[in-house]
Amino acid sequence: MADPRFFDNRGPFTLAQICEIGGIAVPSGVDGALSLFDLADLAGADSRHLTFFSGNYAQREAFAATRAGACLVPMKGKRPQAPADMILLEAASVTHAFATIAALFYPDHSQPLWSQKEAISPAARIARDVVLAPGVVVGPGAEIGEGTRIGPGSVISSGVGIGRGCEIGANVSVSHAYIGDRVIILPGARLGQPGFGFASGPTGHLKIPQLGRVIVQDDCEIGACTTIDRGALGDTVIGEGTKLDNLIMIGHNCQIGRHCVIAGQVGIAGSCVVEDFVVMGGQVGIGDHSRVGAYARLAARAGTASGILLSGGVDYGGAPAKPVREWAREMHALARLGKQRKQEGHD
Repeated sequence: MADPRFFDNRGPFTLAQICEIGGIAVPSGVDGALSLFDLADLAGADSRHLTFFSGNYAQREAFAATRAGACLVPMKGKRPQAPADMILLEAASVTHAFATIAALFYPDHSQPLWSQKEAISPAARIARDVVLAPGVVVGPGAEIGEGTRIGPGSVISSGVGIGRGCEIGANVSVSHAYIGDRVIILPGARLGQPGFGFASGPTGHLKIPQLGRVIVQDDCEIGACTTIDRGALGDTVIGEGTKLDNLIMIGHNCQIGRHCVIAGQVGIAGSCVVEDFVVMGGQVGIGDHSRVGAYARLAARAGTASGILLSGGVDYGGAPAKPVREWAREMHALARLGKQRKQEGHD
């Protein structure tokens, strides 16, 4: 569910109101006056919440175990057995229905806007020995821990929490985020921007509200101009001690483990899991809903499609990524084939 420090929930709404805005019929025999108080993902929902199941295979176990009061589900296609007491709301497009309903609960979901005369809000909590360079803006409710230093022109949005002993460079923006202790964020980084999520159709692309957060644990380093999007409903998490180089893109709902090292221009699409101590070379690309096992290493420009599992403790290369020796054999075979064709007079 959305963190009230960052998002204003306009609920509760009745089931009838929710179905009307989502273009869904109230199920037969269900009380349309039932109130739902918030949105949550499958794992975090309880009887007061609306959640959704898009039919994705990776969601099947969570769908069967959820405690949500109501769940958006596709009209067509097979799905696991739903919990007996959960109301199923069948939608022609789950993503479109969820986008419109989420905007009903959270109409001000896009950018963190606030009004204040001072650059540093009097409602912010700033500890001892904090250094704020010229042009820093700190929003109401933000908290900055002891000994943290923030460079010129950086913006710390309302509600953000930053730990002790952090170093934040110039022109950094942080919103919808909690930052641990001793974190280094280099100039130009963007943390907590909305994830790239749309419900697409013949009339265009409808923005799906991004209602999660970014969590950066202790002792991380975030490189210059790196972007980390906040989650859609859950959190995007960067694990303790992980080091991110410059110009990296981390998509919404990603879970990056502890002590990973990720080189420049890597792109990790939404809802990926990267386990502990993973190493990625420059320009690696990971497709959405993929998982990279602990201690795996990916050579520069390796890549995966969506929903791929890379086992831990293995070195990978190529696109699609495969164990590096297999990839090297294939490259050598192609080189030999090209040489052979040239010798035979083929262009």
